[in-house]
Amino acid sequence: MMAASLLLRRDKKATAAHLKADLNRADNSSGVRQLQELLDTVLNPETPAADTEALDWCKCLIAGGEGFEEFCKTVRSYDNATLCGLVWTANFVAYRCRTCGISPCMSLCAECFNNGDHTGHDFNMFRSQAGGACDCGDSNVMRESGFCRRHRLRTGENVPSIPRDLLLMSEMVLPHFILCIIQYLRDGYVEPDTSTERDLQKVLQQLEPQISFLEELTKMGGAMRTVLTKILTNQQTFKELSMALQNSGLVSVEEKAQAAAADVTVGAEGGAGAMVLLGTTAPGSPDESSKEEDQDAGQSVGQRKRVKLSSSTKDPCIIESLKHKCFLEELLFWTIKYEFPQKMVTFLLNMLPDQDYKITFTKTFVQHYAFIMKTLMKSHESDTMSNRIVHISVQLFSNEELARHVTEECHLLDIMVTVLLYMMESCLIKSELQDEENSRHVVVNCSEALLKNNTYWPLVSDFINILSHQSVAKKFLEDHSLLMLWMSFVSFFQGMNLNKRELNEHVEFESQTYYAAFAAELEACAQPMWGLLTHCKVKETQEYSKTVVRYCLETLQIWFDAIGFIDEPAPNQVTFHLPLHRYYAMFLSKAVKCQGLDLDSLLPDQEMLMKIMVHPLQIQACLSEIHSNMWVRNGLQIKGQAMTYVQSHFCNSMIDPDIYLLQVCASRLDPDYFISSVFERFKVVDLLTMASQHQNAVLDSEQERPMLEGALTFLVILTSLRVHLGMTDDEILRGEMVSQLCMNDRTHSALLDLIPENPNPKSGIVPGSCSFEEMLSAVADFKAPVFEPGGSMQQGMYTPKAEVWEKEFDPIMVVLRTVYRRDVQSAMDRYSAFLKQSGIHTGNPWPPYKERTALHPCYKGLIKLLHCKTLHIVIFTLLYKIWMDHQNMSEHVLCMVLYLIELGLDNQVQDNKEDEEPCIEEHCHDSWFPGTNLLSNLHHVINFVRVRVPETAPEVKREAPPSTSTEASSYGQNLREAQVFSLVAERRRKFQEIINRSNTEATQVVRPKSSSTRWVPPGTPPQLVTEILEIRESMLSLLIKLHQKLSSKQNSLSASWLEDMDMSRHTHGDGITAIERILTKAATRSCQIKRSIQDICGKVCPPVPPKKNSPTDKKTMDKEERRQRARERQQKLLAEFASRQKSFMETAMDVESPDTEAAMDLGGSDVMESEVLYDCVICGQSGPSTEDRPTGLVVLLQASSVLGHRCQSKEAKKLPTSDEEHIYAADTCGVAHDVRLTLMQRFFKDSSCLQSVSIGWDGGVYVQTCGHTLHIDCHKSYMESLRNDQVLQGFSVDKGEFTCPLCRQFANSVLPCRPGRGTEAGAWHTPTNKKTFVLVKEVEDLQEKLGPFSTESNLSKEMELVIKDIKNTTQKKYMDYGKNPGSPDNDFLFMYSVARTNLELELVHRGGNLCSGGASASAKRSCLNQLFHVLAMHMRLYSIDSAYNPWTKLTQVLQVREADGFDDERPEVPMLFRDVPSLLIIFVLTMPQPLRKEHFTCVVKMLYNLQFTQAVAALSTKFSPEERQAWSTSGALKKNVANAETSFEALLSHVISELSEDKSVYKVKTEETSMLSSSVWSPQSIEFSLQQFCLPFLRLSCLLQHHLYGDNLTGCQEEEEFASLAVCLGLLPSAPQPANIVHSASCLSWAVSAFGLVTQWCAEVTGLSQMQAEQSLTLLVQEPQWTAPRLLQLPDNYNIIFQYYHRKACTACKKVPKDPALCLVCGAFVCLKGVCCKQQGICECVLHSQHCGAATGIFLLINASVIIIIRGHRFCLWGSVYLDAHGEEDRDLRRGKPLFLCEERYRVLEQQWGSHTFDHINKRWGPHYNGL
Repeated sequence: MMAASLLLRRDKKATAAHLKADLNRADNSSGVRQLQELLDTVLNPETPAADTEALDWCKCLIAGGEGFEEFCKTVRSYDNATLCGLVWTANFVAYRCRTCGISPCMSLCAECFNNGDHTGHDFNMFRSQAGGACDCGDSNVMRESGFCRRHRLRTGENVPSIPRDLLLMSEMVLPHFILCIIQYLRDGYVEPDTSTERDLQKVLQQLEPQISFLEELTKMGGAMRTVLTKILTNQQTFKELSMALQNSGLVSVEEKAQAAAADVTVGAEGGAGAMVLLGTTAPGSPDESSKEEDQDAGQSVGQRKRVKLSSSTKDPCIIESLKHKCFLEELLFWTIKYEFPQKMVTFLLNMLPDQDYKITFTKTFVQHYAFIMKTLMKSHESDTMSNRIVHISVQLFSNEELARHVTEECHLLDIMVTVLLYMMESCLIKSELQDEENSRHVVVNCSEALLKNNTYWPLVSDFINILSHQSVAKKFLEDHSLLMLWMSFVSFFQGMNLNKRELNEHVEFESQTYYAAFAAELEACAQPMWGLLTHCKVKETQEYSKTVVRYCLETLQIWFDAIGFIDEPAPNQVTFHLPLHRYYAMFLSKAVKCQGLDLDSLLPDQEMLMKIMVHPLQIQACLSEIHSNMWVRNGLQIKGQAMTYVQSHFCNSMIDPDIYLLQVCASRLDPDYFISSVFERFKVVDLLTMASQHQNAVLDSEQERPMLEGALTFLVILTSLRVHLGMTDDEILRGEMVSQLCMNDRTHSALLDLIPENPNPKSGIVPGSCSFEEMLSAVADFKAPVFEPGGSMQQGMYTPKAEVWEKEFDPIMVVLRTVYRRDVQSAMDRYSAFLKQSGIHTGNPWPPYKERTALHPCYKGLIKLLHCKTLHIVIFTLLYKIWMDHQNMSEHVLCMVLYLIELGLDNQVQDNKEDEEPCIEEHCHDSWFPGTNLLSNLHHVINFVRVRVPETAPEVKREAPPSTSTEASSYGQNLREAQVFSLVAERRRKFQEIINRSNTEATQVVRPKSSSTRWVPPGTPPQLVTEILEIRESMLSLLIKLHQKLSSKQNSLSASWLEDMDMSRHTHGDGITAIERILTKAATRSCQIKRSIQDICGKVCPPVPPKKNSPTDKKTMDKEERRQRARERQQKLLAEFASRQKSFMETAMDVESPDTEAAMDLGGSDVMESEVLYDCVICGQSGPSTEDRPTGLVVLLQASSVLGHRCQSKEAKKLPTSDEEHIYAADTCGVAHDVRLTLMQRFFKDSSCLQSVSIGWDGGVYVQTCGHTLHIDCHKSYMESLRNDQVLQGFSVDKGEFTCPLCRQFANSVLPCRPGRGTEAGAWHTPTNKKTFVLVKEVEDLQEKLGPFSTESNLSKEMELVIKDIKNTTQKKYMDYGKNPGSPDNDFLFMYSVARTNLELELVHRGGNLCSGGASASAKRSCLNQLFHVLAMHMRLYSIDSAYNPWTKLTQVLQVREADGFDDERPEVPMLFRDVPSLLIIFVLTMPQPLRKEHFTCVVKMLYNLQFTQAVAALSTKFSPEERQAWSTSGALKKNVANAETSFEALLSHVISELSEDKSVYKVKTEETSMLSSSVWSPQSIEFSLQQFCLPFLRLSCLLQHHLYGDNLTGCQEEEEFASLAVCLGLLPSAPQPANIVHSASCLSWAVSAFGLVTQWCAEVTGLSQMQAEQSLTLLVQEPQWTAPRLLQLPDNYNIIFQYYHRKACTACKKVPKDPALCLVCGAFVCLKGVCCKQQGICECVLHSQHCGAATGIFLLINASVIIIIRGHRFCLWGSVYLDAHGEEDRDLRRGKPLFLCEERYRVLEQQWGSHTFDHINKRWGPHYNGL
């Protein structure tokens, strides 16, 4: 030890280098010894695991003196791995390509996927559920064509071989290191049952660094893995090191592992089947095993000994305890004990690319399989653990090579089946099916955690996985003892979750166990069955099917005996779970369809068939009962079961096999027996009587009709369904697809989901997936997604082609496949809509009859059902009852009866030469019909029928039977027809006959149903008497009479109608058509029938009702009349409703016609003659708005930054999708205005600055209305009622939010309407001929005169409140721009900017110009008029100091004032720097209202002069000095011309000369200007540029005029816009022709000398002392042109966004966000819901929405592909703008198909953003509590 302590003190690196040198010598014994000692000291398990010293030593030693990082690099360079093997954990994004995969579990990491070529493949991206590993390079799992570039090269060949000394140290050090880890794991483990709280997590956390280190080593590549494999699997090393440990006195490995393994050993003597097989007969603790045994016996299983396995004697090598022989085994052991810690799992999986390791590890895993199962069952975290188990096992068992190897070497199949059996044995209960007391059958208990939580799924999924390999499946099918075991496993599920019908009370607690039951049958029984069936597809595999079928029958027989079943099922109970029946059915079907076996060779005797048929038939009857509401007292869950049974994921493993089995039974049993069984099961036997009244012992009257319909529908399905009876796979797929599409249009993914998988676990896809798309395009048309802005987002849908409706619509298949009954109705509605549209049939059509695929010869017997007397009697009876209007008949019954007749006609029985055996004459049904053939029975007339009826029935005749023509003999003969309706007796007789074939006398032994079964309480229904009815009808005559009845014409069929029949129009239509079709078919098949039809048609008369006029007739009369009246009432109501709605639509939605547009602006032109009247939508009164009781407009105030996001360029900015791309915000409108204001505030007086610009580009307040008005006091009470209403929908009443009481549009304030004055209206508009200077003076006086302040009234109070609302709408930072916040100047600026924002936004909505005129559809009903008055009232509180009034500067040439002594006071903003539209709004709002139009025009004219001068000045700066000189001189000449003041040349020259004074702005010679001026300026280009500069001002003025005075906006061409606006504003008298040659200068009208004013304005600029020329230049060149606001431009393929952003680190917290999101307005990348980026409790998305959009945010969620909108305190899911190839969204990327940008949707989103309509259009809002 001395040496070691010396070494410890030295420097680690040096020591390592020294030891490495020692070990490299030929004689390295001293080195080995030194190293051993050093390691013993360093890796001492006594030191706490958290101490990292040991880890550092290992790193240094392994690296042998060099740095660990370099060492890693070196080792990596020798990596010879040909597999990727990258291991990932849950939630990782991976890919699966079905085209390249051999195994369905194949998966690829993103890197390998993107580097491979998968264009046009069927792939998808998915989020890993349980974790996985990349299969690239593994040709066992995927085709080599799909390998990526890196793994295609088989890198192994060209890697140099590794130098021996590189890994020498690793080989010495790592064994000790691994042993050390194992020691920690041993010491840390506590049994769960000890009193101490076990904390396995703590132990694992301490070991975290060590295990991570192992994981790091595995990532160094193939070379290091080889070393690790050697160490992990070498038994010698393990032995030696364990010995060394024992000598040092530490716990022996054996003991500790034994103690833990004792846990596995329990019950070895007790014969715990699975355990014996694993042979854990190690010396366990005897007391534990006995404990287990007692527990077991105590269960209610009835002291059932667990299955003792014959197979355990197979191979003694399985029988050994878990004795660990190498590190790997013990590591796995502890991994299981610690419930699969993630790190350990990853380490074990990371090693898999090493082939030797893979094989050893798989064997070890299999040896521990039972142990895994036990741990799993005890675990509290079984979900997590299941995922981890599957994470490992799927890597091992998906590989066929490996699976086969382990099956042969380690008996994998035996182990799996036994472990599953053992697992299920832990939760068995006694079955209560059939004979409760004596039942010996046990079933799993579905309410146990094991089933409820799906704990078994990892084991079952492994089993399914290995059965997908042909070699393994064959082994399984050849091993009879295994098959027997498996059948006993399946029988545990046979009859589970039994339902007993509640007859009295409603069940108290609705158990939801049925979920567990259906899942268990599907996963544990059906999936393995489909797996096995995949391998039974060819003739060579016949034997397998024979064996399985044989064992199924044996197990079924055992089951029948166990439940004590004889021949009748117990009443009122049903189980939906018959996996044994279904195994039998599916193997039968496969054997006949694919293996060419003869059906009869696989069928049992008749008696067994009768038993087999009972339970599936019981389920069909119960389905009908459930839908007839007979099980309502069992709660909703029973409906849930009925639905699940037929639902698309279950139907092919449940209802389809059941129906098929019934079809097989029906084809082999006596048809009369079968038919009568059906009607008896459906409880409608009593109903099938010719009497008009009857008693039913088992059904209530209202249940009879649905049950009868159910029975008939079932028979139709049974005889017409061909899914397993001869259809090819393609036909099946087509049929399924058509039936789903007929119910509803479907999206592609819904259709994929609804079509039952033709289960074949290999493909993991739908039937022959190649043909799914072809089939879809053959039967359906694609309807591209439609977009209505404001409508719901539609997905791309598939809808059936016309010829599909015409030829392939199959109502029977639809009925079979509908989960909800309404879907059948939906299919019929769509069908009738199609018929109407294509003009085939206009009435209410009946379900069409569809020709069927030919039957497979084996199943020909099924046709006998349609040709048996029992069915014919039933048909005859029902036809008669319908004709006689008996109760409980329905159109549906008739429809099904006709369907059965038609099926019979289409499927004729081949002539039965070999009649089975001579029938005994006494057959009770023979008296009805001579034979069994439907054709011959159709025209057979039946004269008399004896019925049992209640005494009160109308049939009971009071007089003696007539003895006219009928002699006694024939009468006597009629008496024999009394047995007609004892269907039950008939069935019993047949049953006896089948059972006692040998004994002929026994045929007479009928077990009559003794009458004692029906005890009649006294005074209840009347006694039954026997009556004889005279009928004298045949089925044919009844059909013809029904035809008359349906067409309500006496002789609807003339005697000759058959001749002029054309068959073509018969396929679609109603009952009349159906009857005609049947008669025609019958006539063509038999001449005799043709004659009978003609006879009957010749002499038909209406039916004679029974003598006593029964009340039912009167009832039907009244019924018709009542219906008629009801219909009329309804029509009237509807009409009234429609007219109301129409008037509402007219008032509410009118945006179309320009006339109403003007009038609706409530201060419209003509309306002002008298006071404006408003309707209050709450109290409904109409009246003016008064000071005391003001009316208000319902408005929504919202802050908006849409204007601020406008850019100069037409192109939208691109979303960055690589590190090189960026977005710069500097060129947006909001930023430009901020910069401008800041610059002004540096040099000029603050109050003046605040009147020279507008704010509100970012965070401005936008006001919009739905146009409805209400009294403000009504509104207050409305808000009160909302506040008291507990159920609030998505808005916050406390924040003043509400929905308009009339149109339900979202709103949050009320804008008071100014009382209308009718007096000055006339004077307002009169055109004026005052001179300009007079008007100018008047305007000045008006500005001086303060408006009359209204007294304190309700109106003014409300106006103040609205102003408060407006201020609260936006954030503080968007209001305070002044030096001293809260000053009046600041307030003033904010107020007029609100007006500006609303005008600008309206312009944006009109498309950025006024070319479209007044009737723009996007111009919402505007509230600008009202808003102006409210703002004006508020702004008149601030008077403008007359000394600084800009008006004077606009209209007077002032004497230059001497500079006062206040040098420190900054100058005012020069006129040329001011924003002209802002000045316009200030003037209008500060002058007394209402403003006369002449004054308004005057203001506009004066301001236009300024705007024009600014344009000229800005333009002049763009010239080159030479050009400037040229224009200056040429213009100077024009100064003296008469119209010099309105010629741009003169003004231009003047401005140039004025601005060239001393501190000239022109001296700033930048490179850009010379760049810009490369083109020469012509008069035309100058004119164009001046017009463009002035247009924004003209547009705003025009809009303002439109809102204040109701002037119409005239539409025009874009190039004529300037002229048209100038005329509209009165700047031009009338438009010149052609309008596009207007000169902007000709609009000028100066009040004083133009040149004087211009000189004054220019002097203000040149006289600035502190300002540099560049800054002056910046302020002078304003850029008023902004393009429409756009969202970012997105890439076409979503994957580009996803790959770049889903792993990108957040800029704020530097972590990869769990839910990354992107702002679509500015491209910011934020963490959704991330706690990391919270500030003051507000998450990042909400913060960003406030910062970027003034509380409106549009975010794309990267991991979900959907967009969410944040609006204030609410948010909503908007939908996705990325759709797949089928026009569908893929929310949360669940399907992972490639997605592409849908331009239309993105435009809709952009349009809603620009028009601020998110609140109105999206309906589902919720509060986000700042948590997004």
